[in-house]
This record gives sequence, structure tokens and C-alpha cells, in this order.
Amino acid sequence: MFQDEARFGRISDVRRCWAPKPVRPLCQGMLTHEYTYVFGAVDVYTGELDSLILPYVNTECMQLFLDEVAARHPDEKIVMVIDGAGWHRSDALKAPPNIYLLTLPPYAPELNPIEHVWDELREKFFHNRVFKSLNALEDHLSEALKVCEQDHTTIASIVSWSWIITAFLIALMN
Repeated sequence: MFQDEARFGRISDVRRCWAPKPVRPLCQGMLTHEYTYVFGAVDVYTGELDSLILPYVNTECMQLFLDEVAARHPDEKIVMVIDGAGWHRSDALKAPPNIYLLTLPPYAPELNPIEHVWDELREKFFHNRVFKSLNALEDHLSEALKVCEQDHTTIASIVSWSWIITAFLIALMN
């Protein structure tokens, strides 16, 4: 699995949109500094996505996420690829028995396919939207994540990069 966190906030992403002639669409804009975070991990082979909305990005929240993923997959051994965020390197972070943490090289977010899941989520569910509260944003985010978690085919099409699948197949053969 590849793991990452994403920040979602009450900042609108105004983009072009279609409207019948001669209607000119009106889109609200907002800039409010309230954020929530999604911790996610994706299986690049099956497209299975596990996610958790948490208030912060820190070691305690990362521990909650790892424990949740371990509980969701109790009979599986998971190699979880993580980036080098400070809360990933903390001595206080303890991987559950069925999870092995493997760190990506520094400054290499392009190697992490879950980054593209965040792009998909923002593009399909968040542009041209304004939320009245952080709770409203989290409710919408929760519904969007449920859609993504249930659509393994789409998620797999985003994250199943050939070089990753080939590397896993070679590792299994050795």
C-alpha cells in the first residue's frame, strides 16, 4: 500500500464549467483558514483505498491511521510505503505487527501514486463548492471518500503504475 495525507479546507477552487447559452455561471469564492486532513493508503494492485479523516497531521493521528488499517486487514501482511514526513519518522510511531513501513526517498512525491487520488478527489468532488462550516466540508469529504473507497476500478486505474506492479511481481518471484 502507498500512504499519504492530504489537507482539505474551506478554500474554494473556482474553475470553468459548462452552462447553456446565454447563461453565465456564477461561482462563489471563499478563503477561510479552516482545514481537516485525510490519511489514506491505497493498494496499487486492487485499487482498494482505506481513508480516515483526522483533525491534524502528527504522530498521534498517524498512529490512529496505522492501527485502523491494521484492524481493517487483520489477516494480511502489508508493506506500507510512506514519505519522509516528520510524524512518519518519529520514534513514538509504532507500526502494528502486520504492517511494515517502507520510506520513499526524500523529495519524491511523484513516486507516490496516492497523490493522484487526492487530485481526483479534488477535481471530481470539490471544485466550485463553498462550505458553510468545517463540519459541512467533512461531511462532503466523507461522502466523496466513500465513493472512492467503493470504486476499486477507478482507483486502480489511477494508481496501478506499471513499474510498481512489475517491481512487486519480481519481488514475489524471488
